[in-house]
Amino acid sequence: MFSAIISIRRMQYLIFLCIVTLLLSVLNAYTQDDPGMLTLDRLFTNNEFISERFGPARWLEDGSGYTTLESSESETGGREIVKYDPESGDRTILVTSEQLVPEGEENPLQISDYHWSPDGSKLLIFTNTQRVWRYHTRGDYWVMDLESGQLTQLGTFAEPSTMMFAKFSPDGKKVGYVVKHNIYVEDMATSQVKQLTFDGTEDMINGTFDWVYEEEFGLRDGFRWSPDSKSIAYWQLDASEVRDFFMINNTDSLYSYIIPVQYPKVGQTLSACRVGVIPVEGGNTVWMQLDGDPQNNYIARMEWAANSDEIIFQYLNRHQNTIQLMLGDAQTGEVKNIYTEKDDAWLDVIDDLVWMDDGTSFTWVSEQTGWRHIYVISRDGKSVQPVTKGDFDVISIQNIDVKNGYVYFIASPDNAAQRYLFRVPLDGKKDAERLTPIDEPGYHRYQVSPDSKWAIHTFMNTSTPMTIDLVSLPNHKSVRMLVDNKELKEKLSQLDMNPVEFFKVDIGDGVELDGWMIKPPDFDPDKEYPILFHVYGEPAGQRVLDIPPRLWHVMMSQQGYIVACVDNRGTPAPKGNKWRKSIYMQIGILSSADQAKAAEIIGGWDYVDEDRIAIWGWSGGGSSTLQAMFRYPEIYHTGMSVAPVPDQQLYDAIYQERYMRTVEENPEGFENGSPINHAKNLEGNLLIVHGTGDDNVHYQGTEKLINELIKYNKYFTMMAYPNRSHGIYEGEGTTLHLYELLTRYLMTNMPPGEK
Repeated sequence: MFSAIISIRRMQYLIFLCIVTLLLSVLNAYTQDDPGMLTLDRLFTNNEFISERFGPARWLEDGSGYTTLESSESETGGREIVKYDPESGDRTILVTSEQLVPEGEENPLQISDYHWSPDGSKLLIFTNTQRVWRYHTRGDYWVMDLESGQLTQLGTFAEPSTMMFAKFSPDGKKVGYVVKHNIYVEDMATSQVKQLTFDGTEDMINGTFDWVYEEEFGLRDGFRWSPDSKSIAYWQLDASEVRDFFMINNTDSLYSYIIPVQYPKVGQTLSACRVGVIPVEGGNTVWMQLDGDPQNNYIARMEWAANSDEIIFQYLNRHQNTIQLMLGDAQTGEVKNIYTEKDDAWLDVIDDLVWMDDGTSFTWVSEQTGWRHIYVISRDGKSVQPVTKGDFDVISIQNIDVKNGYVYFIASPDNAAQRYLFRVPLDGKKDAERLTPIDEPGYHRYQVSPDSKWAIHTFMNTSTPMTIDLVSLPNHKSVRMLVDNKELKEKLSQLDMNPVEFFKVDIGDGVELDGWMIKPPDFDPDKEYPILFHVYGEPAGQRVLDIPPRLWHVMMSQQGYIVACVDNRGTPAPKGNKWRKSIYMQIGILSSADQAKAAEIIGGWDYVDEDRIAIWGWSGGGSSTLQAMFRYPEIYHTGMSVAPVPDQQLYDAIYQERYMRTVEENPEGFENGSPINHAKNLEGNLLIVHGTGDDNVHYQGTEKLINELIKYNKYFTMMAYPNRSHGIYEGEGTTLHLYELLTRYLMTNMPPGEK
């Protein structure tokens, strides 16, 4: 009898699935020619909604103009490099695509990136690139002499696509680069190559970084030229004691093979890190003489200290709650601590250290008042003067105009979802002034010229796709449009969609969360609709922003869903230290409680069907989805978790220890904060998606979760994408397939439409 009931239910499910599949096919065919309706094909096959291309742009050092890449109209195709005068708009072709054709070849070099020599006479071209983890940082380099037009390949001794981080010396006479974890210098006049380090291996890493430094500190380029061009300071990582995590490739050959990744998990051995200085002419490295275990401290940033005698670096303890700012002597290796920053939770590495006043002071960013503000610190660290003040966060510094005494920065004191440009005198004697016009609410980015007279300005909001114009500063007057996205605007204007609505939800105890919502086009407030929450929830990302919505979310609203997003406490919104660091030692616990409380309140709104609440997310959002489905099954009925971290013990040391410390120090936090330990509570519909080649969030965690769900006899759906990385985009048809899977699963398990 019981078997017969199961068979009937299975048959009912299969019939319903067939109906959904048929409806999707009919819908796709019916709406394909309707400009108001979105389809998966329009989004992921036809790519109809692509923004115009711009850049990369480079300001000239004197601010007299900028250069950028543009498509060539010549027979050779490719792209050419042009220069624009910001005031007049005069356009000059500096390098044609014909000039980029190497001798004996027919096609021009495909420029992935480029840089100018200090005097602007030579062009360094990065081409033929290959991906290293997330980014294309390995490739070939060529130099073009603008006067002679000569095109010369660098590092001809190296295998193709093995060179990294080539850059001119300050005097423009040499180029330094990394090949297979060793540092080389090449003379521009003679093409003579000098090898500086000789111990580079897969374990001994010179001039670049291991996986975890790259992923969590954003460090890739690991060497710095001295101002006098006579020395190079560089990082060296000894990864010989870091354990390998093995990924398995089952599909690219007759026999499977393993892919080892040096990956320190929580509490495990890290690479030993040190920094040193080596003469460009060759010789011994002078290593900085640091106290402390090099395997349990980080050197998270390093630069020359406004001269060629000292380097400055940020020495971070393993708990990442203390930064010692150190000056190191390039000749002796002696170091001294000039300034220390501490926090009860964690500290973010500072990217805004800029030297001023002939190296007697520098800028710094600190949260010591509870808000992120700019300071000027003397070289000896004894004088610390605030530049900005008030109950708001400085999000990032855009430029420091030492000549005129101003610092330009991004902030948004009144709306955490938006971004605006401000400036303030460096002496801190006046309040900051907003430069972005009041009548342009939204999200603004800037690439400010070195002299702070101009900026390449990017603007967008939920109803405006990205536009880019050139503005003069400080009056913020638009000089000319660079990207207007007219065609994209026209396509978007035809879409049948409701505007994105921002809202706030009070979850009690004085906590108010920001959110956005897209309602179905034919929304009727007297009816109830299913709701799909998009979530991230961790300290690495903010999702409630005044930017154009994902068009897949718009498509789902067109199908009859309310699509919403809420940022819980702990997300990196500019709301002060207390907001961001409330999540410390309780990743997955506080965030899921905030999300659940918000979902419960929203579920009680008149037009939301509380019996049809779904949630989906990727990476940290995938983890948050699991938390929702396992910890709050009475609220969430359907979840779609992509590339999640089910067990926090399995993630990398730098990220997880920053927010949670180690399992030994915080056993209760790791136990309660890991979704896998709550899997037995699953009641609703759950889809889990993961790439088996994910070097970031390992497929291992999903396999462990599968075992736990099986243990408790919990039904779920699983999709593994062979050899795909964390982004799950490699391979023909992958993105379309993934989003069709998500769409089909949601529509099958939580049908759209009002009731």
